[in-house]
Amino acid sequence: MNKALSTLSVLALFVGSFLAALAEGKREQAVPVRTVSPEMPASFRREGSSGLVTVSFEIDEQGNVKEPKVEKSTHRELEEPTLKALKKWKFKPATQDGTPVPCRITLPIKFSVE
Repeated sequence: MNKALSTLSVLALFVGSFLAALAEGKREQAVPVRTVSPEMPASFRREGSSGLVTVSFEIDEQGNVKEPKVEKSTHRELEEPTLKALKKWKFKPATQDGTPVPCRITLPIKFSVE
């Protein structure tokens, strides 16, 4: 299976979040501990197509993904596999003064045939 998730996009998001957290002082951002790549539709694999789905979701105090929602996408057929994969992700939750707190994240998920 082709890797559908752009590791660079994910790392850039979390490095930016980490730097913002340092500026705040006592808040730590959520960190992914398990990610699952979305299944790329067969038509995309055959055609060698690529696409982008931007999603937003909440991470609860236990590090679970809640309320995933597509903000925008280049192809509608990529939306369902993206949401399905996101529900399997797990995070070390964000904390405020050492206490787990919910947070909301917006993340681009890139599909490409490599």
